[in-house]
Amino acid sequence: MVSHSLRRRLGGVAAVAVLLGTFAVVTPAQATSGGNDVRKLTRSVTLAGLLRHLVALQAIATLNGGNRASGGPGYDRSADYVATLMRHAGYTVTRQPFQFNFCEDTGSSFAQNSPTPTTYADQTDYDVLDCSGNGTATGLVVPVDLALTTPNASSSGCEATDFTPAVAGNIALLQRGTCPFGQKVANAEAAGAIGAIMMNQGNSTAPDRQNLFFGTLGNPVGIPAISVSYPMGVAFAGTPNLNVTITTQTIAEVRDTENVFAESRWGDPDEVVMVGAHLDSEPDTAGINDNGTGSAGILEVALQMRKMKTKNKVRFAWWGAEESNLAGSTFYVNNLTDEQRAAIALYLNFDMIGSPNYTFGVYDGDDSAGQGSGPGPAGSAQIEAVFQAFFAARGEATAAADFTGRSDYGPFIATGIPAGGLFTGAEVQKTEADVALWGGVAGAQYDPCYHAPCDSLTPERNGADAALYRQLRREYRLFGNVNTFAFDTNADAVATAVATFANDTSTIPPRPAALSGTRSAAARGAAAGSLTE
Repeated sequence: MVSHSLRRRLGGVAAVAVLLGTFAVVTPAQATSGGNDVRKLTRSVTLAGLLRHLVALQAIATLNGGNRASGGPGYDRSADYVATLMRHAGYTVTRQPFQFNFCEDTGSSFAQNSPTPTTYADQTDYDVLDCSGNGTATGLVVPVDLALTTPNASSSGCEATDFTPAVAGNIALLQRGTCPFGQKVANAEAAGAIGAIMMNQGNSTAPDRQNLFFGTLGNPVGIPAISVSYPMGVAFAGTPNLNVTITTQTIAEVRDTENVFAESRWGDPDEVVMVGAHLDSEPDTAGINDNGTGSAGILEVALQMRKMKTKNKVRFAWWGAEESNLAGSTFYVNNLTDEQRAAIALYLNFDMIGSPNYTFGVYDGDDSAGQGSGPGPAGSAQIEAVFQAFFAARGEATAAADFTGRSDYGPFIATGIPAGGLFTGAEVQKTEADVALWGGVAGAQYDPCYHAPCDSLTPERNGADAALYRQLRREYRLFGNVNTFAFDTNADAVATAVATFANDTSTIPPRPAALSGTRSAAARGAAAGSLTE
């Protein structure tokens, strides 16, 4: 490990070069037959190897403003780190530049002026929607076409006709559902609203439809816009003459960033197994769990399989600007030719695989849980089955992770490419039923530092709840904001799935060219990611 004083003297690029040297000696899985490939690769992916990458990513963040966000130097050095390792390992490395809307809020406040003066807490009572406008808005709260009774089938704000003249000069209360958040807020702005409050939908009792949520508008708007929980939204709607003030301090501009790809030397180029994780963090955090864990996980798997002669081509992807509405993966998929798209047999996604208060989530390819979005494209169920078999062999329970579209699988399944992957949880609170399966702390988020500065190797120093983290450490071994058992186990699952499909995709149904433009129910939801219902 590079000492603190040495890192300070070296500066960013040189420090990363020294860190790279600590990973130069690895013992990769050797070329063997298919079944042995899976076992040997899984054994060769070690916790020590994984954690070294997290140390490197933290060092990069520390040397570059405390973050690794796309559009900034921390992300650029993270991309250098991955690309250098992959090139030295013998992979064909490609760096794909693109532009995206960089949006960041640097401060905010939200208060009720009347009838009951109340000050609300950021990221507890409300959150600034990504790409919100900058400024202060004070006015009456005007509900817009809300659906507050079962089944809460809301299309609030999706049409210009939803807005009455009363919204002009005031603050629109909108409800999640049917169309993108950005469309709703843009319509509110066009109707003369000076601010917007987006309440959750409340169409089920699930936490992700009731609680405070984190969303993005996709493109910058000109008015302050925040999100609140469904119960808070209902309370606002039922309060006559409710007057509030919203203040947001935001940045919105176009910036340059890139995706990084590393392709295996061997394998059929017409049968590509894609493996991806987003490399960027939020602008105010090092992003050690989100998504240092996914990035480090696929990086270590790639390093350990560099000498493995696989039947199919394997393409590893580290996505830029995932935190800006999946900009990197969307750019990549949208710029594929029909032939390139047809050559991708499947996509495996790993976003947050070491949450400290974890669940073992496996993307629900067949929609067996019957919740949220529908099944993924044909072949997604077969991907899910490989992960389920892995966890069953380990004696570990799993949870069905819905294809909500909040990560980089979204653009792939939107174009008919089967997908699957792992997810250990973000802002949703752990339940007593979860604790019975995986231990941990009920009532706390799966990742208590989700999208916060404490998603680092020193969470308490960066603002985490010290009492909660003491409680978590009594149950688990944590490495900063990462649960080492969850991370290590999931990395083995990554290795198992990659090696399985790298040698055999026969379980994945052929994808007729005519299906490339079709969308499953899950794909329609995933196309807009966290923008929609």
